[in-house]
Amino acid sequence: MKKSTVNLPDTNAIIRYLIKDDLNQYATAEAFFTQVLNGATKAIILEDVLVECIYILTKIYKVPRKEAAARLADLLLYKGIQNLDREELRAALNLFAEKNLDIVDCILCAKAWKNAAVLFTFDESLKKIWER
Repeated sequence: MKKSTVNLPDTNAIIRYLIKDDLNQYATAEAFFTQVLNGATKAIILEDVLVECIYILTKIYKVPRKEAAARLADLLLYKGIQNLDREELRAALNLFAEKNLDIVDCILCAKAWKNAAVLFTFDESLKKIWER
């Protein structure tokens, strides 16, 4: 079996990079993400990891929604990020920054818009945003 050259950073690695609260782990994460930034290292940020990052940044570290969303959206622009759904995730983060929706609902809206899909929900406020 061929070893993949794509990395899957976990929530902890991303949080250490963004928060810088553990200097040893930050140094390692910073070296990794610098390589991702310039495209020397390839990575995919899983949707589940992105959701967990939003939760930890906003609930544990009390980072404002707009700042947390902007920092993760910027990370998705790094040259080495290989996500096929990069634009949907960035759109979801932008929606999260602007609306009082949880990140999962924002991802649902962004993916529905991108795929011209119908969003099936009983949440009236979510329906209004999706229909915009």
